[in-house]
Amino acid sequence: MRGWFVALLLIASPVFAAPLAELKMLSEHAVDGMVGGNLSGLASCNGELWTVSDRDDALLYRLDTSSVVWKAEANVIDVPPVPDSGLPFGLRSLAKASSYVRGGDLDFEGVTCDAVGNRYLVSEAYAAVLQVPVSGSPNWLKLPPSLVRQARASGMLQRFNAVFEGIAINPAGDRLWLAAEREKRGLLVAHRGQTVWGCKGGCVMLSEGGTQALPAQMGGREASRDFSDLSLFNGKLFTLERAAYRVCRRDLDTGKVELCWSFADDALIPSRRYPQPYGLAEALVIDAEGAWIGVDNNFGARADGESRPIVWRFAAPEGGWGAKP
Repeated sequence: MRGWFVALLLIASPVFAAPLAELKMLSEHAVDGMVGGNLSGLASCNGELWTVSDRDDALLYRLDTSSVVWKAEANVIDVPPVPDSGLPFGLRSLAKASSYVRGGDLDFEGVTCDAVGNRYLVSEAYAAVLQVPVSGSPNWLKLPPSLVRQARASGMLQRFNAVFEGIAINPAGDRLWLAAEREKRGLLVAHRGQTVWGCKGGCVMLSEGGTQALPAQMGGREASRDFSDLSLFNGKLFTLERAAYRVCRRDLDTGKVELCWSFADDALIPSRRYPQPYGLAEALVIDAEGAWIGVDNNFGARADGESRPIVWRFAAPEGGWGAKP
C-alpha cells in the first residue's frame, strides 16, 4: 500500500529540470572590418575561421585571429541569380522590401564548409544555399523542391524573417542540414545525388513549436523556441539556441536532443548585456577543445560601449562534448 502511495505522489508532483552545466568563457574577440557588421554565421575551414554578414550580399569574410581584436578580410563573391526554392511570393517580397531599408537582399544567415574547403552559405530571404567552391564560380545548390514544401507543411517557414537560420554539411559534402528559426523551429536534411539533391524518407527531421523559459538573468520570462545556427562535430549535430542561451547536442538522424549546456552565466554579465530583450548569439562552431559563438549585435552597443560584432570562445565541457547525459 505504501509503495502505491509513493508512486502516486511521484506522478502528481511537478518535475523540475536539473540546471544545465555552464560553459566557461575563455576569451572574447571584437571583429573589425565587416562592412555591414552583423556577424551571422561562422565556419572552421581547414584551420581558418570564416564568417558572413546578413547585410553583405557579395562578401565572404576570412577572419585574421592573430590578435585579440580580430580582422575580417573581405572576399568578393560573384553571386548568380537566385533560383526559385518554392518559398511563397509574400515572404520573398517582404525580404526584398526590407533589404532597401537595412541592406542585404540575400540575408545570409549561416556558413559551413566541407573537408575540401568548399563553403556553403544559406540565404534566409530565399531559402536557398550558395556553394562557394575553392576554385571556380559560386553556384546555388539544386535543392529538392519538396524541401520548402515539406517544411511549410510541418508548420515551419511561415513567418517573415523566420526561415533558414543555420546550416551544416558533412565532410564529404553530400549531406546537408538546415535549421528553421522559429514559430515553428525545426531541422531538415538533404542528400546529394549525382547532380541534384534529394530527401531520403522525407526532408523534415524535427518540427516543434511552443515556448521555453529564458535564463534568470533575462527575467525568467518565456520566449519562442528557436535555432540560430548548426555545427557538426564527431558524428553529432549541435544546435545554437539563441533565446535560451544554450548549445544542445542532437542525434544526427532524428534531431532528438541528447544533452544541453548553458552559456548564460558568462555571456550575461552586466558589462556584456545588450539593451535588446532577446538573445543575439547567431553563429556556432564546435571543436574538440571548445565552442566559438558569434554575436550579431545589429550595430547596437552593449553596456560597456562595445558596438562591433563579437566572437566568444568557450571551453569544452568537462568530459568533452560526448559526455553522457
